[in-house]
Amino acid sequence: MKSIILQCLLCAFLAIGLWTAMLLLFLHLEQEDMLEKENEELLEKRSLGKNVHQQTHHSEGTLDDKVNFSDPELIQGLRRYGLNVIISRRLGIEREVPDSRDKICRQKHYPFNLPTASVIICFYNEEFNTLLRTVSSVVNFSPKYLLEEIILVDDMSEFDDLKDKLDYHLEIFRGKIKIVRNKKREGLIRSKMIGASRASGEILVFLDSHCEVNRFWLEPLLHAIAKDHKMVVCPIIDVINELTLDYIASPIVRGAFDWNLKFRWDNVFSYELDGPEGPSKPIRSPAMAGGIFAIHRHYFNELGQYDKDMDIWGGENVELSLRIWMCGGQLFILPCSRVGHINKAPSKHRLVNQSALSRNLLRVVHVWLDEYKGNFFLQRPSLTYVSYGNISERVELRKRLGCKSFQWYLDNIFPELEPFNTERKRNNIIFASKG
Repeated sequence: MKSIILQCLLCAFLAIGLWTAMLLLFLHLEQEDMLEKENEELLEKRSLGKNVHQQTHHSEGTLDDKVNFSDPELIQGLRRYGLNVIISRRLGIEREVPDSRDKICRQKHYPFNLPTASVIICFYNEEFNTLLRTVSSVVNFSPKYLLEEIILVDDMSEFDDLKDKLDYHLEIFRGKIKIVRNKKREGLIRSKMIGASRASGEILVFLDSHCEVNRFWLEPLLHAIAKDHKMVVCPIIDVINELTLDYIASPIVRGAFDWNLKFRWDNVFSYELDGPEGPSKPIRSPAMAGGIFAIHRHYFNELGQYDKDMDIWGGENVELSLRIWMCGGQLFILPCSRVGHINKAPSKHRLVNQSALSRNLLRVVHVWLDEYKGNFFLQRPSLTYVSYGNISERVELRKRLGCKSFQWYLDNIFPELEPFNTERKRNNIIFASKG
């Protein structure tokens, strides 16, 4: 009898061990697949960046001429910061970038009496020179009477040069800089809210910590909001190559997303650039990238800021975009405002927290997508029964703001986001109603 019990226990332990091993293997393969996709996107982006670089800077040589891929310092910098630290150190804390505006934009003039701006820059383990180039570009290319302050929010960075050394170098901007150091890691979303709570300017301008603003970048943003306080505006985001740090002008595009709620850049219809304004005309955008935009401070509060129960980053840009359009605001991209941005390579400090991202997206889906949430779950069926926390406060906010339906958004703002065919759509609705 005892031998039978021992055999049963042994079989049970073996079964548990086998299942555990299979689960760990599955998770490992899933992570490898995710990293492989990220690497594929990175290679595609590098290839695109290389092509653009060769087309626009052919006389300066190719990517291979500028970057020594066998240099261990380059590899270490990419892993740690997601960019070429060798060139970043060589550039220092400020540099000249080419004026990427269209000639029509260069002829524009803006009123002297514009609202003041608080520029909010959140950072976590940012490369030192990159962060200071962001700050110095804002100081150098923003009219002093319009720049109320720059608020730096340090989300518990670990690197020594972002402590006392950073404070010392910021002394040259004395009077314009406020630095807030979080007592615990809050993530980008809540860090932005912390920065906004300290702001005194009329307009909040959010920037990533690896940007370089261009000439007359601020005036178009402030002027648009001065005309309509419910207008939220974004600049054209130029590309700063993560390997060469070359500044490359971007075409005029608009923000969009797919049924995975993954943000993407979309082409602008040619008719939108017709008329006397031509390529300087503001572009209506269904969504924003999220890192770089301007909004009236009172409107940001009235609109409900961010969902504070979202973690780290991811999905908050789509959520805010939907909230702006569905709740009475407008979202535009202004081609006459240009800001360069480093699209960083994946690094150990920038790995996407898939659990946080999934939870964030689910909060967007269940608050804003109405009967169309089934379209999301057909793309991400594994998230059907994943917990997303309490959304009652955000549902109540939507009611209080008197927001329109997601159907209205599809019909009026983003008709290009086509639902699946009629039969699948009908199944979607049934599927969503069970979710």
